Amino acid sequence: MFGIDSSEFLVIVIIAVIVIGPKDLPRALYKVGQIVGKAQGMARHFRTGIDAMVREVELEELEKKWAEQNKRIMAEHPPETQVPETQVIEHASASDAPSDPVQNEKPPYVAEAPAAAVDAPPYVAEAAPPPVADKPPYVAEEPVAPKQGDAAA
Repeated sequence: MFGIDSSEFLVIVIIAVIVIGPKDLPRALYKVGQIVGKAQGMARHFRTGIDAMVREVELEELEKKWAEQNKRIMAEHPPETQVPETQVIEHASASDAPSDPVQNEKPPYVAEAPAAAVDAPPYVAEAAPPPVADKPPYVAEEPVAPKQGDAAA
């Protein structure tokens, strides 16, 4: 436990019974347990804070190491073609459109919408009415056998 031998623990219990008394001993042990629990909680909180700081430092060191390796690799193997920044920006903004300009054109068979249809409010479909559950689904009923008392009547 705390490096206390069983004989030492027995001596502590006897002294506690004599000093505190058997009547107040459970209450004293309860208070000691609360204090020990709070101390363990504070130690756990402190330990997790230290662990988080250590992890952050390790991540920063790894990021620096990766950045150095990335620079070294990029220096050893430069890219063959440089992509202008304007192409990157245009391509990022047109991510929904296909890159092939032929695909951007409308097929010849698609008719233009008339002008009156453009001014009309959009069609809103009405919701289907909820199903009515008056009766349960059809279930074949078993014939009801007459009760013994009913046959006599």
